[in-house]
Amino acid sequence: MSDTENRPTNFIRNIIDEDLASGKHSKVQTRFPPEPNGFLHIGHAKSICLNFGIAQDYQGLCNLRFDDTNPEKEDIDYVHAIQKDVSWLGYEWAGDIHYSSDYFDQLHGYAVELIEKGLAYVCFLNADETREYRGTLNKPGKNSPYRDTSPQENLDLFAKMKNGEFEEGICALRAKIDMSSSFMCLRDPIIYRVRFAHHHQTGDKWCIYPMYDFTHCLSDAIEGITHSICTLEFQDNRRLYDWVIENVSVPATPRQYEFSRLNLEYTLMSKRKLNTLVEEKLVDGWNDPRMPTIAAFRRRGYTPGSLREFSKRIGVTKMDNTIEMSVLEACIREDLNDNAPRAMAVLDPIKLVIENYPADKSEELTVKNHPSDDEQGTRIVPFSKELYIEAEDFKEEANKKYKRLVLGKAVRLRGAYVVTATGCDKDEDGNVTTVYCSYDDQTLGKNPTDGTKPKGVIHWVDAAKSLDATVRLYDRLFTVPNPAAESDFKEVINPESLVVINHAKVEPALAQAKPELAYQFERQGYFCLDNDIQEQGALVFNRTVGLRDTWAKISA
Repeated sequence: MSDTENRPTNFIRNIIDEDLASGKHSKVQTRFPPEPNGFLHIGHAKSICLNFGIAQDYQGLCNLRFDDTNPEKEDIDYVHAIQKDVSWLGYEWAGDIHYSSDYFDQLHGYAVELIEKGLAYVCFLNADETREYRGTLNKPGKNSPYRDTSPQENLDLFAKMKNGEFEEGICALRAKIDMSSSFMCLRDPIIYRVRFAHHHQTGDKWCIYPMYDFTHCLSDAIEGITHSICTLEFQDNRRLYDWVIENVSVPATPRQYEFSRLNLEYTLMSKRKLNTLVEEKLVDGWNDPRMPTIAAFRRRGYTPGSLREFSKRIGVTKMDNTIEMSVLEACIREDLNDNAPRAMAVLDPIKLVIENYPADKSEELTVKNHPSDDEQGTRIVPFSKELYIEAEDFKEEANKKYKRLVLGKAVRLRGAYVVTATGCDKDEDGNVTTVYCSYDDQTLGKNPTDGTKPKGVIHWVDAAKSLDATVRLYDRLFTVPNPAAESDFKEVINPESLVVINHAKVEPALAQAKPELAYQFERQGYFCLDNDIQEQGALVFNRTVGLRDTWAKISA
């Protein structure tokens, strides 16, 4: 095993420890089994970290298996996207990628075995009749009139299903369990249905496809999975999982364990509702940085380490709860505070003219990339007579709490000189357009000779050599912590979840920025170059997260 000191503890790991100690298992084999019918979200990231993390810590193996039993909703592009997500999070799957469709021949054989044992039958009830016969939570179901068909006749009918002799919806193969069971999943569930659909792996070989509850447990058994970990909504279905395993000749007997799914404030985890956001163009696709998908977090500048740390902090329990968004944001802030290089960007620029700086002079100032990490090195920042500063960093008059540039007062320009404001120009609406100042040429890297120390530091960029950039200020997608509880979640979309700034000015070093690698824009927050830029050479930066939690006051 790997070092146990930093290993998280939870009830699943306790079970694994007991299984290994008792000799029930000599190794650990887990799996991550997504359906290739959409993008993975942060709830899936928790499952990825759990399954692959357990395999890593116990020196076991974790399979990546695509549950591809519903070809009408699946797409090979989702397969590729999911592979990318798992790899990006820092995990490697065991051997080749697995597909449930790899086992279609074996699954068909297991279905035949159930029929031969009198434990499955072909049922011709239509959908409405099936629902009626199934009963309710308070009323037991009743047997299908086709339930007692002989095994031989069922074998013939199932063969006709396989050969495409029945139209979709005419019949289905059902397990024969107990129509009076208090567990709905045991009331003769459908295990095969007819679908004339092209499959992305098997082509047109099959026109019958197994259901998830039949496929999943048998795939686990075929792969030798020791601990099949899933979320709590599958807890009742464990009885069907066990029934199938007990009634066919499988090479292994896996066991299912359930944990609580991730619920995160200010977002949605329902694939159906997320699809509504995309289909109605309320967001810009599945990788819109406001979405909770892994692809969206990657585009926004979240790091794999921050999502792994988040999964570690929230833990694994059987208790349903909702995690505060601030927990996730704290993980990325801590990561980027330590690791993100610094840069200067002015989002709402006004001109700063240094009147006593020579017009024909320019300098190249050396600035540290990180204030407390010398290993990140330095960069060159151009400096000349005309600069850009933030409009909010200047006031003609202000109280003592204002630590920026005020007429007659001095501040330090980050990494450069101390300047004192002397005057300003305004437009016809009274907005300041240009600030005039003087500088002390003896204050590069040190305080004025008279011993005074400027009370504030502001960022800036050189006007002549700055680069134009678009900056997207992303925020929480919804205005309420639990949008799923609203009668219409679309009514509580945050109108300020995306603010686009088209006239930002950034330092020239950012021309070398790479997508998904975040910078701390001094005094602004953490930003990364967008990974979906349509225009060659354009600088488009997405805000990953602010420097501090501005929602804490709102929700307090």
